[in-house]
Amino acid sequence: MNFTHLHVHTEYSLLDGSNKIQEYVARVKELGMDSAAITDHGVMYGVIDFYRAAKAAGINPILGCEVYVAPGSRFDREAGSGEDRYYHLVLLAENNQGYSNLMKIVSKGFVEGFYYKPRVDLEILEKYHEGIIALSACLAGEVAKYLTRGMYEDAKAAALRYQDIFGKGNFFLEMQDHGIPQQQTVNQQLLKMHKETGIDLVVTNDVHYTLAEDAQPHDVLLCLQTGKKLADENRMRYEGGQYYVKSPQEMEMLFPYATEALENTHKIAERCHVEIEFGVTKLPKYDVPEGYTSWEYLNKLCFEGLEERYQPVTQELRERLDYELSTIKNMGYVDYFLIVWDFIKYARDHDIMVGPGRGSAAGSLVAYTLGITQLDPIRYDLLFERFLNPERVSMPDIDVDFCFERRQEVIDYVVRKYGKDRVVQIVTFGTLAARGVIRDVGRVLDLPYAQVDAIAKMIPQELNITIDKALQMNPELRKAYEEQEDIHGLIDTAKRLEGLPRHTSMHAAGVVISQKDVDEYVPLSRAQDGSITTQFTMTTLEELGLLKMDFLGLRTLTVIQNAVHQIERTTGKLLDMQQIDYNDKKVLDSLGTGRSDGVFQLESAGMKNFMKELKPQSLEDVIAGISLYRPGPMDFIPQYIRGKNRPDTISYDCPQLESILKPTYGCIVYQEQVMQIVRNLAGYTLGRSDLVRRAMSKKKASVMEKERQNFVYGNQEEGVPGCIANGIPEKVANKIYDDMIDFAKYAFNKSHAAAYAVVSYQTAYLKYYYPVEFMAALMTSVIEMPNKVSEYIQVCRQMNIRILPPDVNSGIYGFSVDNGAIRYGLSAIKSVGRPVIEALVEERENRGPYLSLKDFIQRLTGVVNKRAIENFIKAGAVDCLEGNRRQKMTVYAQIVDSIAQDKKNTVAGQMSLFDFAEEDVKKDFEIRMPDVGEYDKDTLLSYEKEVLGIYLSGQPLERYSSMMEKMISAKTTDFQADEEGGIPRITDGQKVIVGGMIADKTIKYTKTNKVMAFFTLEDLVGTVEVVVFPRDYEKWQKYLNEDARVFVQGHVDAGDDRASKLILEKVRSFDEMPKEVWIQFKDRDDYGKNEEELLRNLRSVPGNSSVVIYLKDVNAMKRLPAGYHVQITDSWTEEMKEKYGSSNVKVVERVLKNF
Repeated sequence: MNFTHLHVHTEYSLLDGSNKIQEYVARVKELGMDSAAITDHGVMYGVIDFYRAAKAAGINPILGCEVYVAPGSRFDREAGSGEDRYYHLVLLAENNQGYSNLMKIVSKGFVEGFYYKPRVDLEILEKYHEGIIALSACLAGEVAKYLTRGMYEDAKAAALRYQDIFGKGNFFLEMQDHGIPQQQTVNQQLLKMHKETGIDLVVTNDVHYTLAEDAQPHDVLLCLQTGKKLADENRMRYEGGQYYVKSPQEMEMLFPYATEALENTHKIAERCHVEIEFGVTKLPKYDVPEGYTSWEYLNKLCFEGLEERYQPVTQELRERLDYELSTIKNMGYVDYFLIVWDFIKYARDHDIMVGPGRGSAAGSLVAYTLGITQLDPIRYDLLFERFLNPERVSMPDIDVDFCFERRQEVIDYVVRKYGKDRVVQIVTFGTLAARGVIRDVGRVLDLPYAQVDAIAKMIPQELNITIDKALQMNPELRKAYEEQEDIHGLIDTAKRLEGLPRHTSMHAAGVVISQKDVDEYVPLSRAQDGSITTQFTMTTLEELGLLKMDFLGLRTLTVIQNAVHQIERTTGKLLDMQQIDYNDKKVLDSLGTGRSDGVFQLESAGMKNFMKELKPQSLEDVIAGISLYRPGPMDFIPQYIRGKNRPDTISYDCPQLESILKPTYGCIVYQEQVMQIVRNLAGYTLGRSDLVRRAMSKKKASVMEKERQNFVYGNQEEGVPGCIANGIPEKVANKIYDDMIDFAKYAFNKSHAAAYAVVSYQTAYLKYYYPVEFMAALMTSVIEMPNKVSEYIQVCRQMNIRILPPDVNSGIYGFSVDNGAIRYGLSAIKSVGRPVIEALVEERENRGPYLSLKDFIQRLTGVVNKRAIENFIKAGAVDCLEGNRRQKMTVYAQIVDSIAQDKKNTVAGQMSLFDFAEEDVKKDFEIRMPDVGEYDKDTLLSYEKEVLGIYLSGQPLERYSSMMEKMISAKTTDFQADEEGGIPRITDGQKVIVGGMIADKTIKYTKTNKVMAFFTLEDLVGTVEVVVFPRDYEKWQKYLNEDARVFVQGHVDAGDDRASKLILEKVRSFDEMPKEVWIQFKDRDDYGKNEEELLRNLRSVPGNSSVVIYLKDVNAMKRLPAGYHVQITDSWTEEMKEKYGSSNVKVVERVLKNF
């Protein structure tokens, strides 16, 4: 008897199926079946993966989908409630026509019918029914639903309606048995219906997981998805554990009465054959001007570009360009280059900044002459073959960086040009990764958080780490797994769920452009924000031959462009960033000082140190720096620096290596070098050498061993001479090959590094020559992130750049340059949006500066509300108008009301006394500024912090900065994950002392009703979250009030993908820190005269700070006895300074040796 599973959910029925495709296919083969289906809920995410896996295993793949059918029209949002919003229906593609229709049906469900679920309706099924076989589905199918309610006639009518749509012999009644009583009744009725209508039966097993023992992990997955715990009573579950891939024998035992229905499954399987075409490109056409073919037009553009970029144009250049062009033509990518050229030209014409290039495309002369890249590939020795060669099968990849703020405009242009049905963004799947899955499963099993957290942290943070790898690598984890029962269970369950896709999101930058409507080739779905995306991921799309482009937004480009505009505004000089001197010693030296905050790619602490050691002398050094500073190659940094500083230490294994490795002081740093070595030493073609490079970087051992033979000994048939033929001894050749394997794992694509080094250099150049403009642009780019802004403000202060408060008479949206200082951006003020700022600036430009608070409010009536005015005052943005902040806070509401009142009166046509009054009488009626002094410093600062998110005119902690520096061992910024390396500067469990001010504090009660606290500690550069457990809270509670200034000692709790926290152990208040007062007198006589009065004064303010008398002439000091210890207050210190001269009274902080 032959049986085929036709109703199967895989991992891509997101968080409802845990049946992994690879395991599923293997299981089907093991059970001796020759075909199998995939029918995920409403989606076709998995069909290509399944198709490939099944084909590879010699199984006939049946591609399908269990769709949701709306009871009325797919456009109705209200029809039916709860259960009746949609019915299930299984569709299977019989042939390519059916597959194409299935994609259309599934796409329409998302694009047109999405309501809770992607729904289709009978109209769509009718329209696209050709080549599709349908089954009536499970208990949620329409026919079964009527039967469970005892409405037999309605069920029969529904079945006949489906038969009409799909045609006789293409619709089947589906029977299932998972031990649910309702299924027994439905199956009996279906047998009856089959007799009455002649519609054939099939048997399925609604598969949701692979093996019977996966029922438990699958149940955990359901909880994980619905946010429940296993122990919860009312939650979604699949009872009975029957939803696995059953063998034909098991199915026969379940349905002894339906042999024919069992046989039908295999008959259907034999009818289904879909052939999917891989690797044939489906590129869109580019419309060229009349009189040209696209090939001629590409040639014209390239040779014009060549003349423009090179003086003189040598024969060599022409040959390389021709060679590249012919390769592009033979591989069928002519239109591809024109499409990219076109949208990059659009961006440049519209003043949207475009990056110099990224990825391997920078190695192409065609790309350079077209202006797709701005990096001379000849000068930097970049290889075209790394990008494109006849032996490389996958599509080339041109990724383009655009200005962060305007990237969308370029995408919109492409959508307009090629049509919105042909340009679609790409889906990506978030998977359950090793650490995450352990945390999630721990939550569902309700294990203690601390225990689960400890286990999750034992998993090393590496790329592509799996739980199995972690068990091998970390003995501590293995011990916990082997010895603790609950941990064993946790990890086993997590292993079954690991790697399952958990949700979809949109690829940050990828866009597909196709010849015809995208849904001809790929099913579509919707991302969380409602935008349409493909259902296949990037790699699958490439295999199917669709063109994918990456439109990336790079914040740094926005910064460069903004800085260039600012420079033009302040100096009248328009900088062309392409024409700056790329060998400017001063700029390179500035990188070597390690003060590279804000310089692209060179900002992190580690990179600053590396640059200090490296002391770059050329752009080549910067390129190498970017390539070496990443996990892996970092091990070669000392060797690289040694070679640079002491050229005599460099040795080459054979003379041929020298020309290749000289620029990098004898280290292999780039993939391009691997390609050159294979070519120059063993005589490979460049195309073939790229294949070797790919094998090495993907660590394909079998290919590497085969190529070792060719590399060392040559291979006559394939035209590879080999090293020995070139006079390189066997032993040396093998050593070089070993070195290459070692390096190639990590080697970096030089074209990409070079393009990024250009951007790094541009930012360094701007920072060196135009520091104020550059920092203003940099701060504007992070204006939404107050902690970044305050970090850069610190940098500005170190560079001696003044930061001025926002100002309604001279500020703009972003940070701007104002007489050599930086003026704070108005948009950083809370609850003041872009429209308000634009109106404010426009009004000021048209009718001159604002003259007074009243003038400001009057001219912007209807634009600014009371809240905004108050925030302008608190931020200091109206300091330029008469009156201090406190005065303005007192009267602004009155002014607003009086203007509104005046308006009312004018509308009513009432004349007021004012209309007759003389000017000087009017003055008497004006609202006067009340006679009040300014707020104290701390209030001013706290207002600034409230509306700007940072302290601007000072920092309440500034006066403590020397004491803090002596006491602390870490700053709050050390707790943030490092931007590029992702490695925080402090490690989990490390003991540190931080100091600062307590900001928002919250209190929580534990399960045992104990009190614990969380608060934010803020120092001069940022904030860190501090956790206080109950025992410690009881002990230190008195110190932990908001705005208290304290030192906290504790240990670090490092996060996976969040900032690290601090667990509190001890606290000291700033006020408790021992201080001394030093009072200086000219000589003994001078002291003698003042002694009596001084001692009397000291006794009047008893405290615990000691007093030191210092005699200037003999350079002697005397500490007064404990009876004269004082309590130091600001007012007392002032009084003393008045009495003895301010330079003679000093308060000194002492440092505590033990905390």
